[in-house]
Amino acid sequence: MCGIVGYTGSEQAKDILIGGLKRLEYRGYDSAGVALEQAGGDGIDVFRRVGKVSGLESELAHLDHTSTCGIGHTRWATHGRPSVANAHPHSSCDGRISIVHNGIIENFAELREELEARGHHFASDTDTEVFAHLIEEAYESGNGKPGTHDLLAAVREACTHVIGAYGLAAICADEPGVIAVARKDSPIIIGKGETGSYVASDVIAVIDATRDVVVLEDGQFARLTPEGISYTDADGNAIEPAVTHIDWDIDMAEKGGYPDFMLKEIFEQPRVVRDTLVGRLSGAGELDIDELGLTYEELDLIDRVYVIACGTSFHAGLIAKNLIESWARIPCEVEAASEFRYRNPIITPTTLVVAVSQSGETADTLAAIRDARIKGAKVFGITNVVGSPVARESDGVIYTKANKEIAVASTKSFIGQVVSLTLLALLLAQVKGKLNTRQVKLLFRELGDTAEQIQWILDTQQEAIHEAALACKDAHSALFVGRGMGAAISNEGALKLKEISYLHAEAYAAGEMKHGPIALIDPGFPVIAVTTKSPVYDKVVSNLKECEARGAKIIVVATEGDEDIKQIADHVICIPEVRDAFTPITATVPLQLLAREVALMRGCDVDQPRNLAKSVTVE
Repeated sequence: MCGIVGYTGSEQAKDILIGGLKRLEYRGYDSAGVALEQAGGDGIDVFRRVGKVSGLESELAHLDHTSTCGIGHTRWATHGRPSVANAHPHSSCDGRISIVHNGIIENFAELREELEARGHHFASDTDTEVFAHLIEEAYESGNGKPGTHDLLAAVREACTHVIGAYGLAAICADEPGVIAVARKDSPIIIGKGETGSYVASDVIAVIDATRDVVVLEDGQFARLTPEGISYTDADGNAIEPAVTHIDWDIDMAEKGGYPDFMLKEIFEQPRVVRDTLVGRLSGAGELDIDELGLTYEELDLIDRVYVIACGTSFHAGLIAKNLIESWARIPCEVEAASEFRYRNPIITPTTLVVAVSQSGETADTLAAIRDARIKGAKVFGITNVVGSPVARESDGVIYTKANKEIAVASTKSFIGQVVSLTLLALLLAQVKGKLNTRQVKLLFRELGDTAEQIQWILDTQQEAIHEAALACKDAHSALFVGRGMGAAISNEGALKLKEISYLHAEAYAAGEMKHGPIALIDPGFPVIAVTTKSPVYDKVVSNLKECEARGAKIIVVATEGDEDIKQIADHVICIPEVRDAFTPITATVPLQLLAREVALMRGCDVDQPRNLAKSVTVE
């Protein structure tokens, strides 16, 4: 979640860096810092603070610093606790090289030991600082090699020693106005504006300056100067990467009148449904996916599907499993990408691996699809980011059209993923001949209707959700239950609640409660159930009666007009009547709103993860 921004040009760098870092605050962080070149190449000034970027901004406001080149960073602690010493940027022993870095260096302990043996002094507990010393050695002379005295060449050399992920930007006092950049498995974008050159980990940091950016790929490097930008591969050969035009407006990354980004993004979900579906059905009733990348003949041969994903995307995969097996009659397994890559799954040329990732950058998911491709599988991507690694490394792709998501809890991206996976399930069923054209057109139209149904929930259920949240506010734990599609939705509801309110929550298939979890239920214990009209409705009601008997506080998401459920439920949140297959799209929305409401009642920031800096004394 760390953020990078860098600038070299004709304007004051400190103001541009602070502005960029403030745009990146949504990612969550515990400290921030900048490194600014001194005039005339005399050295580099580094300023770091624990806590908010505003604290760093106040410090720099009183500083008469006219530097036109610098780099900045917001850090989320991985190696080393939040402290000034561990905050970025980090510097070489002589202080003439400074770097910022996103990612994790897996072999940093061995590298640090080797560097210390060669006389390097470390000032932090971070893995990142290894990079500063490796670059210093390569730039000067060390480790038995002559120095390059070329910052970009030194960065390339340093990267050859590192195992892990990095998005890296470096400056050197001996090369005024130059920023060297490297990328492997950690996002980096580069752009040229009217007054200079920019680097960032997210386009939001530089969108005011330029709309045309290069998304650096793994193993690519860049040299930024006020005059322009040059790119090389790992061997130092010049390359010309593609330029991407950013067509979304900065207002899309602002709150737009909502009290927080999370609520804004929840309210954007009807648009996400419409945008993801637009143009996807031809007049003849056939699904039309321009980015398909696979022929119908290849799809028809598919006899096994794996959905691989992490977190929220994994829950979208659980929904996809139900749809693919129900409609296309193909066996489907859902696996955490972090586990899939470390085992030996059964993969053949007729296996389809569906990789789901909001950012298209998730490291475990990327590693899993690369392994699947080596084993001969077809790979299909579901992602929100055009041109992302998941999109580039897949045979086909569906973009979720969710646009930028700021809040830490994924809401509109989840809905976009579910809609996209529903399209994929329909496509497989159509190609396999399990659904005819009339059926596909009917289901597609009902899928599109969920946009209006979500809007109805947003317009009518706020009061019911507020009352339900009061029942959870002071709880120590909560249980989410459902059956069939409801069980999959429950997993997402539990994740949202604990992710932003820090209230422990678990999800179970309702029929499993009697096999252990029911022992946790005391009077007042919140049980949140998905009890929409479905073939398993009576089963869920029966399970809830067991909870009622133990005094649980029962909150249900139910179908509008269901009067019977009110006999056992303390709080009822309604959704419109909808086909069971599309329940995940509508029933998830109340659970998102419930989690947000509980978080606000508990004094939590719904846009950012818990900030470790709150409990840290500034050094």
